[in-house]
Amino acid sequence: MQTNPLLPGNHPLRESIQEEIHTRFYEPLDPPARVSWLTLLSPREAIDRERECVADLCRRHGIEPPLNGENFVAVDLGEFRLRWERHNEFSTWAFFVVNEPRQEPFTHPAIHRVPIDWLTGLPGETIAAIHLELEPREAPVRSMRDLGELFAPHSFVGNGVSGGDGRVFTDFRVREDGFERFLVRDVDLSPRQAGRLVQRVLELETYRLMALLALPLARELMPELNELEGRLNDINDEMAGISEHFHGTDREQRLLAALSDLAADVERMGSHTATRFHAARAYASMVDKRAEELRPVRIPGLQTLCEFLGRRLDPAMRTCRSQDERLNNLATRIHRTTSMLRTRVDVAVENQNRDLLRSMNRRAHLQLRLQETVEGLSVVVISYYLTSLLAYFLRGLDDAGTLPLPVNIAIGASVPVVIGGVWYALRRMRARITARTDEEPGHSR
Repeated sequence: MQTNPLLPGNHPLRESIQEEIHTRFYEPLDPPARVSWLTLLSPREAIDRERECVADLCRRHGIEPPLNGENFVAVDLGEFRLRWERHNEFSTWAFFVVNEPRQEPFTHPAIHRVPIDWLTGLPGETIAAIHLELEPREAPVRSMRDLGELFAPHSFVGNGVSGGDGRVFTDFRVREDGFERFLVRDVDLSPRQAGRLVQRVLELETYRLMALLALPLARELMPELNELEGRLNDINDEMAGISEHFHGTDREQRLLAALSDLAADVERMGSHTATRFHAARAYASMVDKRAEELRPVRIPGLQTLCEFLGRRLDPAMRTCRSQDERLNNLATRIHRTTSMLRTRVDVAVENQNRDLLRSMNRRAHLQLRLQETVEGLSVVVISYYLTSLLAYFLRGLDDAGTLPLPVNIAIGASVPVVIGGVWYALRRMRARITARTDEEPGHSR
């Protein structure tokens, strides 16, 4: 991109985002034209192989491959024109044959010009395969009977498009060759209008089928969700049956384990379905957008394409949305139930801790009583032994004639003194031990 020296430097992404609107242009089409369209579901890693397929087809027709790491290629190969587009999870391959004499519709599809060995080497799995015929305005107008024979044995739908400048007919049926059929009639379309119209019709069917990929998944999800919801209801019923005054902690722990397993199952299902359901919503919105861009006009006696698609696509998308919402609501309910159960467990544990502390307080009080009793007995025992020792001492003094009082009176008088001294000494000792314990780190009364 050229830059103006008077302007500041370009942002590194300016050129890419500026050219994005021009990268995937519509193919101008002059009727009569035949189009074969393939939509192949393939992983993102297959893009290099798809580019190699484009390059190989170009080389087979003596044309230099116009690939520069892009995700879109439109090239004229002489016999036909190729249009390749890489999307997020699928690729589209369109083959156009134009400027050839008009033939009976769908008898010589454009894909017959493509080498068979090359087609079988394309990566991915077929999601959509469409043959489209663009009839010129000079061709005889087909009656409803003629259209019925063209799409026989199935009924068909159709309507005017582009405000009445064109008409589209189809039966949305896959034929024996694996392709659907669309007939587009030019009433008053310019080549660019015709190209845009054909592209929108083909994308409309592609996005419809991509959106419906979520429907089988939603149907598979229904019985699993029923089973999971039943498990959650059983857990809630069992929770309600636990006595308010008796908290069976073991029972509640078992319920918590069951809820954890249930949450893991829901998370596993969500990881497998979320991407598909989100993609389905995006594709369904693209179908609505393409249908609006067709600017349909009703043909008397025919059901329009939009009516046909809405009647069948809308219920399918509602089913997908409802299962996605059920899964999300189930995850929310499990989280709420788990929170309530954890609260009950916490309350039960707190009650047990309170009862344990009360029991410890009672034991400590009893231990204190026992300790006081032991202290009293200790005073008696120690006093008894000290009095006995003092008696030996006083009798010795009495034998020596140095005791001024009778020995028994002296021994009796010493007993209260000894008991009081022992009691006072033990109290002092206990006070010192208690004071030392209170001064130790981490000790609290």
